[in-house]
Amino acid sequence: MGHCEMLLAVAGLDKSALEERTRRLASGDWSSFAPGDRAAFRFARKQSVEPWSIGADDMHRLIDHFGPERTLDILFWACRCHYMTRVADAFQISLERENVFRDNLPDKKADKKPEPKKTETAGEKPAAPDSKKGGSQP
Repeated sequence: MGHCEMLLAVAGLDKSALEERTRRLASGDWSSFAPGDRAAFRFARKQSVEPWSIGADDMHRLIDHFGPERTLDILFWACRCHYMTRVADAFQISLERENVFRDNLPDKKADKKPEPKKTETAGEKPAAPDSKKGGSQP
């Protein structure tokens, strides 16, 4: 599962909604999305393909749709995602095949009981004192 799909699944989209949203996003025909969403998608695509060309007009277009605070959120998140993709590509890190956060979704979390806190590292037991070693012992 790719990072975008994983984030959409964490946001609560079921498998069919996730597949439909991914198909619509990947098609490049964003006419079914709200104008603000389309502006954000165009910004993210432009930032990915030719980041040096981002200018004040691009930022003002986002501000017109989202206001300054949400535009900063979009800018930060787009930068983070582009950065993480490039780092993962550079190190050839494979993507998760499943939603690794599935068990943490709100509707399932309520049904789970917290696991008791362990004091030792998994598989390790505290070492017993060795009376054969030198040194002073009481």
